[in-house]
Amino acid sequence: MNIDSGDTAWVLMATTLVLMMTPALAFFYGGMVRRKNILSTLNMSLITISLISIQWVLIGYTLAFGSSLGGVIGRLDFLGFTDVGADPNPDYAGTIPHLAFAGFQMMFAIITPALITGAFVERVRFGAFLIFTLVWATVVYDPVAHWVWGVGGFLRDFKALDFAGGTVVHITAGFSALAFASVIKARKGYGKAPLEPYHIPYTVLGAGLLWMGWFGFNGGSSLGANGLAVNAVVTTNTAAASAGAVWMLLSWRDNKPSVLGIVTGMVVGLVAITPAAGFVTPLAALVIGATAAPISYYAIRLRQRSRLDESLDVWACHGMGGLWGALATGLFATTSVNPAGADGLFYGNAEQFFIQAAAAGIVVVFSFGMTYIITQVLKVTIGLRVSTNEEEVGLDVSQHGEQVYA
Repeated sequence: MNIDSGDTAWVLMATTLVLMMTPALAFFYGGMVRRKNILSTLNMSLITISLISIQWVLIGYTLAFGSSLGGVIGRLDFLGFTDVGADPNPDYAGTIPHLAFAGFQMMFAIITPALITGAFVERVRFGAFLIFTLVWATVVYDPVAHWVWGVGGFLRDFKALDFAGGTVVHITAGFSALAFASVIKARKGYGKAPLEPYHIPYTVLGAGLLWMGWFGFNGGSSLGANGLAVNAVVTTNTAAASAGAVWMLLSWRDNKPSVLGIVTGMVVGLVAITPAAGFVTPLAALVIGATAAPISYYAIRLRQRSRLDESLDVWACHGMGGLWGALATGLFATTSVNPAGADGLFYGNAEQFFIQAAAAGIVVVFSFGMTYIITQVLKVTIGLRVSTNEEEVGLDVSQHGEQVYA
């Protein structure tokens, strides 16, 4: 098959945009922690780029996209990026180099475990975090990516739709965050003393860069410079806008229109449209984003009442936002947008909604269960969290020997 220079250029640009999202996430999270933990929080996202880039080349890509072994995992065809070169792989993208596709997918593999870090900031041992990230990527992310996106993956064969990672990225990260937080337990003083964010402008900056990067995240998943990419970019922007506006109204009704809340709502809209971006119309995206805001808003309230210190609400924003997005795809998808997709419930195909619900449920249970096992093993072997004194001093000093300001 011939390489299309326009498609290749767009996917390379999208790859750059998605990579930018992980440093953007670092600032989004870093602004919400206390001053003594900003560097630690920033670093967890940044070092994930290094860790998963290596893991993806060595084994991650082949586990996710190698020829299927029973619909569950990829074989070792592409171990060490063997045979991943300049020629297209028609199974996945027939107009761009295979290496471009693998590189684009690498960026998704990077940001997904980075999302989980919001659940355990300010108290995790750095060494335990490194081991968790590598193990989780190999035994959770790579298999789920194969199930949903890999040729022969059982959820792909089941006709589950996930355009850009609502299930593969956000449901896995969100429900894994819930499991991790339940094992590591709350920060010292949680519920007794205020744990106020130190630098909200960092979070606002991160949110803006995430919004920009998401055009590559969703638009690039078309794998071509075409009308589907345009639709994905427009639906992405629309959902983020509507979710941000609704979140503003919710927080205003309860108190004041919180800036932190508004940018959180915007990210929730981006999360919710991710699985649907290439299957739904802009008008549907407006509804998807507007509905995602109250779902995540009240999920945060529920989490707070439960006393669970899932610190930066990864479950409420990514887990529940991604779950709604997966279900909404089963409601609003239409083949008039993407003939390779399917019609949803509102277009006469109720079966697609139940397919989406079943696929999401499987991934919820698997992600939560596997993460709970991984974290329990780490807890009883090397230990998950720092000592009380190290937590009191802050992770910047106790784990990295540095301070954010001299």
